[in-house]
Amino acid sequence: MFLYLSHDYDHHDKLFFCDQDQALLSKVPWLIMKSNVYFLPSLFLISSFEQELSKLFPDKETVFHHLGRYLFQPSNLVWRLITQYYQDYLAKAEKRIGIQIRVFDAETSPFEYVMDQILACTQTEKLLPEVDTEKTIAAQSENQTSKAVLITSLFPGYFEKLKNMYGEHPTKTGETVAVYQPSHEEEQQSYNNSHNIQAWVEMNLLSFSDELVTSAWSTFGYVAQGLGGMRPWILYKINQTKPDPLCGQGMSMEPCYHAPPVYDCKAKTTVDTATLVPHVRHCEDIRWGIKLFNSSS
Repeated sequence: MFLYLSHDYDHHDKLFFCDQDQALLSKVPWLIMKSNVYFLPSLFLISSFEQELSKLFPDKETVFHHLGRYLFQPSNLVWRLITQYYQDYLAKAEKRIGIQIRVFDAETSPFEYVMDQILACTQTEKLLPEVDTEKTIAAQSENQTSKAVLITSLFPGYFEKLKNMYGEHPTKTGETVAVYQPSHEEEQQSYNNSHNIQAWVEMNLLSFSDELVTSAWSTFGYVAQGLGGMRPWILYKINQTKPDPLCGQGMSMEPCYHAPPVYDCKAKTTVDTATLVPHVRHCEDIRWGIKLFNSSS
């Protein structure tokens, strides 16, 4: 049987998440599935799965962390690229800060707005120090870096702005900050394997951060935070106006399920599936999405 669980699935596809349909599926020896979303949170709403899932994942916040690290093994080529870049640029820093920037619409999220948001968030939350713009740095030290900042973005502008800021002016705390960006592809190329390899490299590099800043709605950031086992600082989506607050720390390291079903299988009516069990709630960055939390978080 073929199961279609991608973001544009229809009502009949979504019956996969109903107990009575799972009873039928359990009799099918081979299931072929296509999906482009993280639908695990909805499995935790299927009552017949509850006991087994509780045994497998007593800590609900670490489902993707364990599955991702177990299943997503980089090839030898990718691992060489990861370790080489890490050793060359990040290993010697006392602290590593990852900033993942995804702009979905440049018109509603202008460069200046996003750049101001990044600076305000990272400096307010003490992830990065402020600079003294009245002074300049005579020579950049090559030997000691207090903080290394890894930027991942399709565009070079954010990297250049931060690199110039910390390269030209001393920080008010006396820390030295080095800024790096492995690539800037300009546009997403989902069917280009070399592009996908680079994306996979950068997700892994972000997962080695001590602190992580991600963009709302971005699955790229979700993978990095899940692999690294981190609750990131989320840059909330800009839609022509700056959000208030500009960012907030995630309450769970789990990815968000962007397209959850809103169907109560027993009552046969629509329902907010984020209200059915305490460990499945709405995402911090997408109000209609759902994700896994520890019940007490």
